[in-house]
Amino acid sequence: MTFDTNTGLVLEGGGMRGVFTDGVLDYFLDNNITFNYGVGVSAGACNGLSYLSQQRGRAKATNIDMLEKHRYIGMKYLWTQHCILDRKFLYDTVPNEILPFDYDACFANPMTFEMVTTNCLTGKACYLTERTDPDRLLNIAKASSSLPYVCPIVWINHQPMLDGGIADSIPVERAINTGHDFNVVVLTRNRGYRETSRDIKIPKYIYRRFPRLRLLLSKRHAIYNAQLELVERLEDEGRILSIRPQRPVEVGRLENNTDKLNALYEEGYECARKALERLQHG
Repeated sequence: MTFDTNTGLVLEGGGMRGVFTDGVLDYFLDNNITFNYGVGVSAGACNGLSYLSQQRGRAKATNIDMLEKHRYIGMKYLWTQHCILDRKFLYDTVPNEILPFDYDACFANPMTFEMVTTNCLTGKACYLTERTDPDRLLNIAKASSSLPYVCPIVWINHQPMLDGGIADSIPVERAINTGHDFNVVVLTRNRGYRETSRDIKIPKYIYRRFPRLRLLLSKRHAIYNAQLELVERLEDEGRILSIRPQRPVEVGRLENNTDKLNALYEEGYECARKALERLQHG
């Protein structure tokens, strides 16, 4: 099944909640469901690359099997890499040694796939692609998923970048603005979810060189909730097909319980099947 050129694929982030997206994308691969355009943010960007390279099961293996064996999330990495994640393992050892990423297949795929980063200087979202350079491809994915406060800034084209979800957590407007009137949007929260944490002003000593980033972080929850409301409106208007968990997700952003992760992966696969069947049968 191939969607027409006016249909885009949008992948939300959410850290380890992204295993739901892994299930969705593996269903797509199992059923030869392709798109001409996709955009992913944070975990959605990283998981989308394995869809782009058509390596079925690779993202699941990285996020669940490798986590159980190598425990690449933890406070200890703050001391060794200034990061809550073992980034050397995730962005070097895994793609180049343990679970080799098929760069040739990725670059040969005609699908345009943008990864969202946040420019720390401008406070704006950047939508980046790479078609030839493996190192730059991984660097963009790393930047897109570099959480503020607990991950170092990543420099791309001499610009400081952090997690794309800071500026654009659900890049459906980007997909629309690139000419895709209908979009399949993969979310990692159930319908009706809203962020209840209160936004606070970020002190000047945090990211002191990047005042626009501080301003953006100070209203991050409000921006996310506005995007959730937009998605639900577009869904009600029939302008998107959303594939999302059907109940509140018990998996945290830095979850390490593999039983929970496996269950969420299976839910993603099943939700994709049901959503596509509904679409096909009108």
